[in-house]
Amino acid sequence: LSSLSEDDDFADILDAELELASAADSASPGEPPGSPSDEEEEEEEDLVVELDAVGQGSNKRRRLEEHHQDQGTATRPEEDAIGSVKDAQIKICPPHTGFIGGLCYICGKNQDEEDFTGVPFGYIAEGLRLSNSEMDRLSGSEVKNLLRERKLVLILDLDHTLINSTRLHDISAAEMDLGIQSAASKNDPDRSLFTLQGMCMLTKLRPFVRKFLEEASNMFEMYIYTMGFKAYAIEIAKLLDPGNVYFDSKVISNSDCTQQHQKGLDVVPGADSLAVVLDDTEYVWQKHKENLILMERYHYFAASCRHSGQSLSELMQDERESDGALATILDVLKRIHTIFFDLGVGTALSSRDVRPVIKRMRQEVLQGCKLVFSRVFPSDCRPQHQIMWKMAEQLGAVCCSEVDPSVTHVVAVHAGTEKARWAVKHKKFLLHPRWIEACNYRWHRQPEEDFPVPGLKEDKGKEKVAEIAHL
Repeated sequence: LSSLSEDDDFADILDAELELASAADSASPGEPPGSPSDEEEEEEEDLVVELDAVGQGSNKRRRLEEHHQDQGTATRPEEDAIGSVKDAQIKICPPHTGFIGGLCYICGKNQDEEDFTGVPFGYIAEGLRLSNSEMDRLSGSEVKNLLRERKLVLILDLDHTLINSTRLHDISAAEMDLGIQSAASKNDPDRSLFTLQGMCMLTKLRPFVRKFLEEASNMFEMYIYTMGFKAYAIEIAKLLDPGNVYFDSKVISNSDCTQQHQKGLDVVPGADSLAVVLDDTEYVWQKHKENLILMERYHYFAASCRHSGQSLSELMQDERESDGALATILDVLKRIHTIFFDLGVGTALSSRDVRPVIKRMRQEVLQGCKLVFSRVFPSDCRPQHQIMWKMAEQLGAVCCSEVDPSVTHVVAVHAGTEKARWAVKHKKFLLHPRWIEACNYRWHRQPEEDFPVPGLKEDKGKEKVAEIAHL
């Protein structure tokens, strides 16, 4: 009854139900309806009133039956036409739109009895699964809301992207001497080091992360998406968003993934065409590489960079807030948002796609550069299949195997190779492969002189000695 529209005469329908019940209770078991009674000598006007009442009851009954049909219910076939308020109503629910706790949230049917495939949404409500059709409906509605608010979707990884965590027993001796653990215990609202007591862990927030989230929230609907455990993800979300302003329940963990060791946008309401992903690991986004902005890994603790030199903590350094990784990527996100909403004139907003925007911006980084690689890749591998070659091409550079006058850069790991010497002789840029990685992370062509090739100074010194000896 609560689903009746405002136009329905609720009183009439309720009266009809009561009249039907009264008629059923007052009828004699041995007398069919309409048999003579002791009141036959009543006046004619009483009969007219009675017939009018029956007619009104019939109209009300018809309206009630129409309402039941509109609500998708059916009366048991063995019941008579009159029925009663006790008539059993069979709720029709084909197909099921979703289950929660193993039961359909509309008809209550057990999921085990149904052939149901759907998408898990445990991060929204425990045990919730939605059908693909319901997911499509919700996504369509979410897209309309996002575009109306001029927002895109931003998926944020945690470890090495927004934070760096380590176990307490993995803290190095140098870090202990620096008092990292005691610094994390201080009651300072502006601190970036925290102790997760229940998990025996230390967590360091990446510089600029709070300002990053504040400004990004004006342009994006933000989700956390981590391969970590749910309890850990929720604790980190509390550190990043203590006021529960940015994420609310939008914290996705490894238990919510629909494919093992892979992250997917199928658990995020909305369209892939509106999603931007920030993550330090490309492998986990095999189906959504076009949405990915690869982040430079944040290694603050010694335990997280055992194979890549000293940690920032041991060096007593950290990224600068003004031009660190998050500040750089925030500028990229602002450009993406502007291009998508303001520079797509002539294209309907609902038809726009953020992925070509990301691709186009990336290709501008090394546009006009022609690269040759010298002994960077194993000799038994095709260079076109190597990550560094592909990365340079994605940044807009042209890569080739042999030198020619149009080559602008020679990428090498040592200055003694033939191609490296050719670059020096013809005054071409000779630089280390890290230059390409830096351009990729910074989304801007980096100064070539900051990435010298080992052995270059020694070779130049030998050439100078040879020139003097010749004179």
